[in-house]
Amino acid sequence: MRIGELAAATGVSVRSLRYYEQQGLLAAGRSSSGQRHYPGSAVDRVRLIQQLYAAGLSSKTIAELLPCVVDGRATPELLARLAAERDHLDRHIADLTGTRDRLDSVITNVGANLRTGRSCRAGDTPYRGFTRN
Repeated sequence: MRIGELAAATGVSVRSLRYYEQQGLLAAGRSSSGQRHYPGSAVDRVRLIQQLYAAGLSSKTIAELLPCVVDGRATPELLARLAAERDHLDRHIADLTGTRDRLDSVITNVGANLRTGRSCRAGDTPYRGFTRN
């Protein structure tokens, strides 16, 4: 498939696909006229790359990880690095969960105040779990 078709199939821009190729994350064959052509398996590979980027991995880490995913090759160093990346994600998820829980508390308190007729304007007492700057 051509680069525009791959972009449409994955929802990834043509520019990003070219970047993936520059970083060694994606390979394309070339036609006699120089156009990029990708195998059908490129769709799954691009989706995996997107998931790994969304997880916060760098292109360098992704490039090292892809052979492990594709054919099961990995070094102890790579596995340790991936475990460290996972631990970083776990900390970030915990931080986000805490923020969401505090926001839920504010929503609950504001809802209760609205039902009782109390306002939550500037200058009112801050809600539990929050402080003013």
